Amino acid sequence: MRNLLLVIAACVLMACEGPAQSPSADAPAPTGVADLSLYDGRTLTYIVATGPGGNYDAYARLIAGYMQKHLPGSRVLVKNVPGAGHIVGANTLYAARPDGLTIGTFNTGLIYTQLLEREGASFDLARFEWIGSAAHDVRVIVLATASPYKSFAELKNSGDLIRVAAAGVGSAAYNDTRIVAEALHLNLEIIPGFEGNEGELSMLRGEVNALLGAAGAFANFVNNGSGFYALAVSGEASSTGEDSDLAGVPLARDFVTDERGGQLLGLIEALSDLGRLTAAPPETDPNMLATLREAYRLALTDPDLLRDAQNTLLPIQPAYGDDVKALVIQALDLNPESLELLREATAVPN
Repeated sequence: MRNLLLVIAACVLMACEGPAQSPSADAPAPTGVADLSLYDGRTLTYIVATGPGGNYDAYARLIAGYMQKHLPGSRVLVKNVPGAGHIVGANTLYAARPDGLTIGTFNTGLIYTQLLEREGASFDLARFEWIGSAAHDVRVIVLATASPYKSFAELKNSGDLIRVAAAGVGSAAYNDTRIVAEALHLNLEIIPGFEGNEGELSMLRGEVNALLGAAGAFANFVNNGSGFYALAVSGEASSTGEDSDLAGVPLARDFVTDERGGQLLGLIEALSDLGRLTAAPPETDPNMLATLREAYRLALTDPDLLRDAQNTLLPIQPAYGDDVKALVIQALDLNPESLELLREATAVPN
């Protein structure tokens, strides 16, 4: 089952405008030589497809600082390019010059965007040059401590309409929320358009009942007592066991009552391995790409970065270049049955 989920995840990462004209898995990868001195006196722009203040921004600023450390003489500037559920930022990165001076990060919701041929996306995920992935994205549902619902089971069985905040239509959070609603037969009203920690503030004001997203994004909210993890939507035993912040949190699969629900949750499980991605534009100069990958690897293994990440509650489980690219290429092969399930689950109601 795990292998199947990985195939599905990879199947997701690349079909931007219909059936992708994907590169063959056997196609030769660009070769280049890493030379950290290539960035001496140059400025590298790191695009973040959200506004300031959220976890994507936090990861980018942390990584940017340490990439600059490992690229002597360089400047690494973070540029926020929000809009349309990360689509604007991804389009901007895709259109950037392939000179190795622009990289970017966006959420895995764009995998859904591409598979479903959403309007506005001008990128092809198959053609990005993949630098790495900083962490797994275990999905959770979070409730406010002051919520009238004290558990997920209580919320599910209440019979009430559940108001859930989400990022823009097409984002990972929005699509994941729709998929979970279908898989677990929840009576949800999804309210899109929230960025950064706006959803948490709205929940504290009692305007919405719940949030769904990456567990790491809610760490501060939970640790300061404002909320609690009510359901682990994805994640293996290792990520929800005794040493995890999700220890004892109910698993979504335990609430599945039919095969269709299990298949839908499988899509989210697969995407959880592809979190906090960083990419460069298509056809980036091979030597610059090799150098970017090496600087990224040095940054993500730097003891000081790992300390800072721990202090700021940002999990680090890195994957690099070709390993991430391999998952992306596999993702192009999402079978028609799974694609149809995805279309049904994420169809925007009239």
